[in-house]
Amino acid sequence: MLGILVSNAYAQAAPAQPSALMNMVPLVLVVLVFYFLMLRPQKKKMEQEQKYISGLKHGDEVYTKAGILGKIHGITDKIITLEVEDGSRMKVLKSQVAGPTKDLFPAPTDAKKK
Repeated sequence: MLGILVSNAYAQAAPAQPSALMNMVPLVLVVLVFYFLMLRPQKKKMEQEQKYISGLKHGDEVYTKAGILGKIHGITDKIITLEVEDGSRMKVLKSQVAGPTKDLFPAPTDAKKK
């Protein structure tokens, strides 16, 4: 009579465990996303920067990562001499050059034209 009010509990088969390969899929996806969103763009940026630095020559107007503007007066393998203002010169590491000054001051556009 107790069987009517309370259902009998029967042992069930254990659910199938996913394979070890399926457990690795989320980890692999996280690594791929990390690579394509963070590492690859940074690597491209560094390659462009190295290409620019290797192409520097006497007379180029550049700015440094510290914000110093100047014209290249002398250049060696690791050091650049910048002419800052009226003949005053300073030496900076070649790796600290951030880019050409023309990137800081783009050519003015005519705002009146439509």
